[in-house]
Amino acid sequence: MAIAKAERLMNLALCLLGTRRPLSKRELRESIEAYLEAGADDAFNRMFERDKDDLRELGLVIETVENLDGEVGYLARRDSNRLPPITLDAEEAAALGVAAKVWQQARLAGAASGALQKLRAAGLPEDVDPYEAHGALEPHIPVHEAAFEPLMLACRDRRPVLFDYRKVTAARPEPRHVEPWALECWRGHWYLAGFDRDRGAERVFRLSRITGRVRSRGAGFTAPVPDVVTVRETVAGWAGEGADRSALIRLRAGSGYPLRAKATVVRELGDGWDELEIPYGHGLDAWLVEFGPDVVVVEPAGLRADVVDRLRAVAKG
Repeated sequence: MAIAKAERLMNLALCLLGTRRPLSKRELRESIEAYLEAGADDAFNRMFERDKDDLRELGLVIETVENLDGEVGYLARRDSNRLPPITLDAEEAAALGVAAKVWQQARLAGAASGALQKLRAAGLPEDVDPYEAHGALEPHIPVHEAAFEPLMLACRDRRPVLFDYRKVTAARPEPRHVEPWALECWRGHWYLAGFDRDRGAERVFRLSRITGRVRSRGAGFTAPVPDVVTVRETVAGWAGEGADRSALIRLRAGSGYPLRAKATVVRELGDGWDELEIPYGHGLDAWLVEFGPDVVVVEPAGLRADVVDRLRAVAKG
């Protein structure tokens, strides 16, 4: 089955690349044996639409053209499907190799490998191995959440999604209808930034708190997408980065190194505890809850109350 589909896709791609004028569905069906054997028109139409989408997913630029009689035709112009000359030096090739290795343990491993193969064919230096180790550290981005792939595709295709989301303070998940903008890996966790339709505002969602299946919605976006979506800054803002206030916390010695890295002041209290001053902004309470009994909020009182509320919700849930 896989070989038959690959052959069918190859034949369709050759037909679209080899024509000088748009070819109609009827002409394509008459030119490709697998389409002739598809049987009923409905079966052929479904097969053709899937094949066309698969070729576009693989990177083939397929144009849809309507003639004077209203008939729709398809073609793939060679100049639209040809990479310009690429010249990479050894350092640039090494950077690409590091970027590809980042994804070797994640869901994009196949895409990263395929991209490097295309670059190799387009001019990647033959004497440079993109996967060769270039240092003692080997970076990688873990992607364990099942929601990552459908959300990545939804961000790319600008498709609204629906999923169930469990907040830290909630005992059970709630449905969220979101127009996804981009994904960001921050502090080892993946986040989605987008427009929450139900709340009418920008929101950030941690993928590990998405439960169940991510469902796509056919309607387009209702809110404008920012020209430059800086998800890292958005996520950081929700966790207190760049805040102009400070919070005073007590942290168990030998724990909470991410908090220590952000602290402006660290004092040893003895008895296995340290006192830290850290930037305080929106979302800091959710971050502190992750450290459980290793953190005690001293002030401000509002932050302490928020952390206690979140811990109680977790205990109940």
